Amino acid sequence: MDRPNLFLRILRNPLTRIILGMVMVALPIAGVLELANQYGEPRGLTDLDIFELVSNSLGILCGFAGYLLFVRLIEWRWPREISLFGFFPEFGKGLALGAVLFSGTMLLLWLFGHYDWTGANSVTVLSAAFSAAIAGFFEELLVRGVIYRILEESLGTWIALALSAVLFGLAHVANPNATAIATIAVALEAGLLLAAAYSLTGRLWFATGLHCAWNFTQGGIFGLPVSGHPMTGLLVGTVSGPTWISGGEFGVEASLIAVLVCMTATVFILRLVVKRGLVVKPWWRTS
Repeated sequence: MDRPNLFLRILRNPLTRIILGMVMVALPIAGVLELANQYGEPRGLTDLDIFELVSNSLGILCGFAGYLLFVRLIEWRWPREISLFGFFPEFGKGLALGAVLFSGTMLLLWLFGHYDWTGANSVTVLSAAFSAAIAGFFEELLVRGVIYRILEESLGTWIALALSAVLFGLAHVANPNATAIATIAVALEAGLLLAAAYSLTGRLWFATGLHCAWNFTQGGIFGLPVSGHPMTGLLVGTVSGPTWISGGEFGVEASLIAVLVCMTATVFILRLVVKRGLVVKPWWRTS
């Protein structure tokens, strides 16, 4: 085997592509955020929510540029998964579903006597929540755009769903107040749901809208921790009960109620994936 062919085989290997894709997406984002911190901290700007929102948005744009470069240079194609075709309806449906799922979770907690609303804050608290919500763009680009997509191409939909969900759960293991239960809950409710949302459309926008709306509703509206990170929202309230119901210090994402709500949505979406013939077979079943 000559060297050029060996090099190309290594370059096109799924594991190589995942590593390169992660680097080419994460580095531009990290670079922008570091520059923003270096510029803003001496000037006292890093304490401003609007500065964080702008710097995070610029970082995400650079991450998409890095992804585009990765796909063009390494995979030699145009990235349909970030095509603006269908952006508004898919992103809008994702926003609606994410808001409904988390609001439904809170409704169930309230009906069972585990949520008490005690007051409200000014709408000015929402700027920080917007900044936190757009983190969904980065996570979807990295986890679903790179990791899940490439795993699905080689190992098929079902194995990719399981593996990417495990990886997504483990990615939250170092979050504040994370526990083994919280890690498993994130894998089951978000890891599976968001991958299924990607498989349904073959683009990132539905999953990204869902992710952003879940985070925003959780932190910006209900003022509850987002994956362990404390947030201030429009509503002031408390979630009570045993950890398996309330989620404990990590937040409602570690609640069995949230897991069941999200897994119900996952099953519904996966039924659509199967019905529409969108399940990808593993490479050993296509040859």
